[in-house]
Amino acid sequence: MRKKSFYLIVLSLVTVLSLFIPIDSVFAADTALEDIQEKGTLVIGTSADFPPYEFHSTVNGKDTIVGMDISIAQKIAEDLGVELKIEDIGFDSLLPALESEKVDMVISGMSPTEERRQSVDFSDVYYTGGQNIVVRETDKEIYTNTDDLTGLKVGVQTGSLQETLAQEQMPDSEILSLTKTTDLLLALKTNKIEAILMEKPSAEAYVGNDNQIVTFDGGFLLEEGEQGSAIAFKKDTQSLVEVVNASLTEINEQDLIPSYLEEAGSHLKAAQTGTDEETESSNSIFNYWKYFLSGTGYTILISVVSVFFGSILGVGLSFMRMSKNKIMHYASTAYVEFVRGTPMMIQVMFIYFAVGYLVNIPALASGIIAVSLNSAAYICEIIRSGLNSVPKGQAEAARSLGMSKNIAMRQIIFPQALKNIWPALGNEFITVIKESSIVSIVGVSDLIFQTRVVTSVSYRGIAPLVVTMIIYFILTFSLTKLLNHYEGKMNHD
Repeated sequence: MRKKSFYLIVLSLVTVLSLFIPIDSVFAADTALEDIQEKGTLVIGTSADFPPYEFHSTVNGKDTIVGMDISIAQKIAEDLGVELKIEDIGFDSLLPALESEKVDMVISGMSPTEERRQSVDFSDVYYTGGQNIVVRETDKEIYTNTDDLTGLKVGVQTGSLQETLAQEQMPDSEILSLTKTTDLLLALKTNKIEAILMEKPSAEAYVGNDNQIVTFDGGFLLEEGEQGSAIAFKKDTQSLVEVVNASLTEINEQDLIPSYLEEAGSHLKAAQTGTDEETESSNSIFNYWKYFLSGTGYTILISVVSVFFGSILGVGLSFMRMSKNKIMHYASTAYVEFVRGTPMMIQVMFIYFAVGYLVNIPALASGIIAVSLNSAAYICEIIRSGLNSVPKGQAEAARSLGMSKNIAMRQIIFPQALKNIWPALGNEFITVIKESSIVSIVGVSDLIFQTRVVTSVSYRGIAPLVVTMIIYFILTFSLTKLLNHYEGKMNHD
């Protein structure tokens, strides 16, 4: 019997693991171009914090992702006869999004290095720029080359070419890697780092909009694949690569890049308007209230829906853990321990990228599913501990009065347990509101995501954070007062 159970377990593990074994794409037909034309949309992945390549700007009163890369992508979409859809994702998550087919291609000022070519295909290089160093304006006489930064902390974008260059050519400097360029600029201004490695056009764009920073050529030694930007594609999608290369050739022949850069520059100048003292009121952080309102709405939506489904699943898991059925007991225990033992960030990314590879799940739905599943594990333990806190004599007394087990649970045990459960349950609801911010990593427009957008659009680092802190405090404080009100009523009863 034990031997049979052992084989059953092994078979189950093999079945589960087989779901995650990648299927060799060599034998798969290349239908990338056909699929895009059939669905009528070209989905691009980008990290919109990299002017003049891609960045957020207010166009006709509406937040819009603009830049040279976006103009190129629009031209490609027009040549294909389809609509353009933009997915704003963290730079270090772009290639996983491409691999899991969340996007059709990645255009984000990405250099076609040999390391990246091992996992993705690239188009022809469409733009070539240098590598600069950005420092504080007050330090422009102190730091003039990479040698001056020996032993000091330097910032780079996670997963970027600059990160590789810093590791290889600045080995004596301490490297700080962050996902967003705006976070690096904030770290520079608050003296957390002494310099930032950045692509020349982007560095010049930020410096042109901020008189607190300056830039200079880093003098890095660049290999052929490290010079220029190209578009990334999933492996073995040559039909799409060829069409895109044809569009890039046409762009070069018509010399459209300068006009794209000029258009991006006009958006940057529009964002810069109001940064001086005379028009400071027009660039007030409160002018971006629509961003904060939108982000707050998504945060509330994610929290409410996640708590609802998390509570339902948590109740079911708690009864499974208390069940005498060993299969149900061990299955629920394994689930709870696994979820509590892994970071929510990994869970969000796994559902969006890994599970999404099998079933196309939108970013918002992926975030809600991940937060719900995570919350369910904690709610399960809260409810289980609350039910176990009720003296066993209560259940025995109810049964002696002729009540069934279900009626005793519903009318005697659970009402008493609820008083013990409520405070911890309220804390979990508050935790969900704050931890839901993790979903921004896959491009969900929650409050944290919109805060970064405001930081990028307004070129301000501290003010958006202050506003976001206040909003989170209002949300959690209001919920705390509401939960305390009902807790007081229960205690009174």
